[in-house]
Amino acid sequence: MARILVVEDEMQIARNLRDYLEDAGFEVTVVGDGGAALASARGDRPDLVVLDLGLPGIDGLDVARELRRSTNVPIVMLTARGEETDRVVGLEIGADDYLVKPFSPKELVARVRAVLRRTSRAGAAEVLRTADVEVDLSKMRARVDGHTVDLTPTEFQLLATFVREPGRVFTRGQLQEALHGAMLESYERAIDAHVKNLRRKIEPEPSRPRYVLTVHGVGYRFADD
Repeated sequence: MARILVVEDEMQIARNLRDYLEDAGFEVTVVGDGGAALASARGDRPDLVVLDLGLPGIDGLDVARELRRSTNVPIVMLTARGEETDRVVGLEIGADDYLVKPFSPKELVARVRAVLRRTSRAGAAEVLRTADVEVDLSKMRARVDGHTVDLTPTEFQLLATFVREPGRVFTRGQLQEALHGAMLESYERAIDAHVKNLRRKIEPEPSRPRYVLTVHGVGYRFADD
């Protein structure tokens, strides 16, 4: 049973999310502020964090930054702010997905399941290699030029998608489907944010990428030389 930490200061919303997630078979802990979220994440080691950005005290973006310093736990952001900037910042910090309030709790459950599937896909005993990049699906481990690279589940799945078909040009829509599934509406610039995060971790010079290349007007491809 996957353990979900819900960080939400609006108690009615928190209760609704807890009920829906528990009905879906998850074990749920609910906290209402950033300090409690960090303490719970350190002590309980959840499998995924549902994180509201508009928290009292330590806000959600700062919580996400702190979590990313010490863990690759998947993060699904919640925000009442529909502004694009908030979503971009949260994704670039390392969040795996987001929902803008108001949203359907059923959609949240679907998003949580989709993100967790990225982790569970590590079951196959398969190692993908191209050039000096190695992706071990069974151990969910990536190595570049012999060095292990720490990736979030979303970044790992994105890299695996590229490495399976080096040279193939992927549109943003195709990458969204690979990460989120065809049934989930997503935010196209989320792919750009995930690619930026991946480049920051695997590229010798992220501003001059060697592996994940931009195909202008289309999307991205992984170098096949």
